[in-house]
Amino acid sequence: MSSQPTRIVVIGGSAAGPKAAAKARRMDEFAEITLVQREQELSMASCGFPYYVGGTFDDRNMLICTPAGNVRDSQFYGKAKGIEALVLTEALRIDRDTKTVTVKHLPTESERTLHYDRLVIATGARPVCPNAPGFDLDGVQTLHSMGDADTLRAIRDTKAVEKAVVVGGGLIGFEVCEALRLAGIDTTVIEKTHQILPFLDPDLAKLVENHIRANGPDIIVGNGVAEFLGDNGKLTGVKLDNGTELPCQLAVVAVGVRPNIDLALLSHLEIGDQGGIRVNERMQTSDPDIYAVGDCVECKSLISGHWMRAPYGDIANLQGRVAGQNIIRENSASFPGITQTGICKIFDFTVGFTGLSAQAAKAAGLNDIETATISGLDIPVFMSGKLLISKLVAERESGRIIGFQCIGPGDVSKRVATMAMAIRGKLTVEDMVNADLPYAPPYSLALDHTIVSAQVMENKLKGLMQGLSVTEVKQRADHGADCFILDTRSPEEFEAMRLGIGETLIPLGALRGRLNELPEDKDREIILYCKISLRGYEGAAILQQHGWRNVKVMEGGIMAWPYAREK
Repeated sequence: MSSQPTRIVVIGGSAAGPKAAAKARRMDEFAEITLVQREQELSMASCGFPYYVGGTFDDRNMLICTPAGNVRDSQFYGKAKGIEALVLTEALRIDRDTKTVTVKHLPTESERTLHYDRLVIATGARPVCPNAPGFDLDGVQTLHSMGDADTLRAIRDTKAVEKAVVVGGGLIGFEVCEALRLAGIDTTVIEKTHQILPFLDPDLAKLVENHIRANGPDIIVGNGVAEFLGDNGKLTGVKLDNGTELPCQLAVVAVGVRPNIDLALLSHLEIGDQGGIRVNERMQTSDPDIYAVGDCVECKSLISGHWMRAPYGDIANLQGRVAGQNIIRENSASFPGITQTGICKIFDFTVGFTGLSAQAAKAAGLNDIETATISGLDIPVFMSGKLLISKLVAERESGRIIGFQCIGPGDVSKRVATMAMAIRGKLTVEDMVNADLPYAPPYSLALDHTIVSAQVMENKLKGLMQGLSVTEVKQRADHGADCFILDTRSPEEFEAMRLGIGETLIPLGALRGRLNELPEDKDREIILYCKISLRGYEGAAILQQHGWRNVKVMEGGIMAWPYAREK
């Protein structure tokens, strides 16, 4: 006699939940699978919301479609997947003793009890909202649901707003900022901390800030929203912590999310220090028959070993797949952790990162690190190559790569993906300097940007080059440090753009013949640079071999300089 089919209930229908349900179905054709979703829509591509708002595409159904164009609704799940999908249905409570979930159909308020053998919690996250009066005014929005996306798209299409503020200077904040600006809305981004894009180190974040300003939006850092101002229930402006008032008819709050763990708390499941549900590598909670996936859980960093939250759609899908497989075949799959990789488009720039920034590494207790910043093209100049600026982070003693940030109009994605796998594989700088990567002029330089980054890092680790960040050079210039700053570009480049920090121009080709113009004191600090600091590095090698002992290179050159320049 055949055994009873496995009863599976999945709570949450955005990304991780449907993935877990679909994987479980592929593993077991006869399991009874029920998917519970509070919203009307299922399996939404929420990362696409800003692009729908901005008009990249017009059909909202594309956000809930399969690659073949089928809308993922209840009927689709029932017929194509054999999964009962209960939409507009809220899970009220879990009874672990009886293995039941009580749910309520929201339109009718009728309740129903679902029995499970295995349960998946995929309740996602909720937007974090400022603790400021006026948050309930008409015109204050988040971008967390399809309904939010519909509202903002309608504002764009009807041109009902002239001025908007975006509260939060992270990934979503700037994707929304771009969408609003492209719709012709005067937009200001407000960030409470002193830096936008906190996953970047300050030098690169400032370059992105400059690029955003050049495209129209204003950015205010080091200031939060104290109050949303209104008249007759409608938003008229925001008041900042310093008392400044900004008129606006729309405020989009994008300051992050926090795990939705209400059901887990009611069920007395273990919660981690970061506020997410604690799970093991098999995505099991403290109850072995209950799994949790997606934005509501904590993940382990593969670099630091610390627990952290990673509310990303790709991670949710990976975790859902692991849970769905283990539900049917216990201990058959694992999710070991994350390197925290992300990417976004901001006007003509791409901003990508993987692993730890220098400041994040130090915050995690990894203090013995070295960094290398470079600027260069993604493909050769004769193929119309575009600029990339990157920062590599590695451990000094082991050479292990632990972080990489890359920005610019060039092909950032390829470089971040390469370094993400290097970090996942625990590769060292030595491994990367001779990496066998694909090369042809339409796709990369003969030495790819990632390889050059590793080679610069190797030079620093071996003492062949001493580098300074642009910030360190700026601080020396601002404080009148006793250093000699040498620009090795051509006279034409120098006349077109200069830093204005007391630099002396000696082109690289003339350097050997003009050594007498350099400081007689061979221990005086000399700082060299050029457009990207390749000529600066070559000049530094010349000076070192002629006896100067305190020679340094400004990493990344003028292209990495985020401060005002002279023309």
